[in-house]
Amino acid sequence: MRTTSTLIGAAALILAVAACGAPSEQNSEASEDGQGPLRVGVSPVPHGDILAFIEENLAEEAGLELDIVEIADYNTPNAQLVEGDLDANYFQHRSFLNEWVENGPDADLNYVTDVHIERLGLYSETVDGLDDLPDGAEIAVPNDPANLNRALGILEAEGLITVDPEAGETATENDITDNPNDLTVLPLEAAQLPRSVSDVDAAVVNGNYAIEADLTEESNLLAWEPEGDDYVQKYANGLVALEENVDDERVQLLAELLHDEQVLEYIQETWQGVVLAVDADGQPVE
Repeated sequence: MRTTSTLIGAAALILAVAACGAPSEQNSEASEDGQGPLRVGVSPVPHGDILAFIEENLAEEAGLELDIVEIADYNTPNAQLVEGDLDANYFQHRSFLNEWVENGPDADLNYVTDVHIERLGLYSETVDGLDDLPDGAEIAVPNDPANLNRALGILEAEGLITVDPEAGETATENDITDNPNDLTVLPLEAAQLPRSVSDVDAAVVNGNYAIEADLTEESNLLAWEPEGDDYVQKYANGLVALEENVDDERVQLLAELLHDEQVLEYIQETWQGVVLAVDADGQPVE
């Protein structure tokens, strides 16, 4: 039973960044001087579930007390970490973190360790396979830059589009150079994508949102994103803390527990390949 979870409503990026100048009035501040519970902001699924498993099965024996703060959007956790309302967060991959830091406040946010990969998938409620996509099909994709580039990578790997290689990791729908089936690529807020699957021909959905919406069971999976040599380095979700807190004993202990064999098995058994655990050596566990 999760006894310390808090749900925080979604906030737009511009509001999250603007709020970084002052401590939040709605949330108790993170613990000071490495004392008390470790306050960690997480996406509810699978991050919150993974920390709840640790809290219920491993934390007490290890001497770690957790305060799990569930946050519904992708922007608030970093803002609250900067404000001092969190000791750490666990919801993002390096590409997202780098993008946020470049466009957000001047803050030393450090990636502590890889934990898992949420595979992006192309889902549909109206077609059974890629060959069934009609000409002019509308495909929804995440609109945040890091995941938009990943989504375009799926479409390109399946031969549906060609993306200008010079666009690199910041590619958008405007960098599509060849589109033989005249597809319409529609960027939307990542959290809205599961609800939009029924309104479009197909949608690229982040693994956590796909799980929450039962897309993996109720929709047709047309394609997984391709796994390159740097797949873990780019897209593994991990534990993040302010530079000054990276060596906090509680942060380091949580990093160790996140790679415990019981946690790796829990991830594998619970999400059956939609979420891939990453071991302490940085290798995906399939």
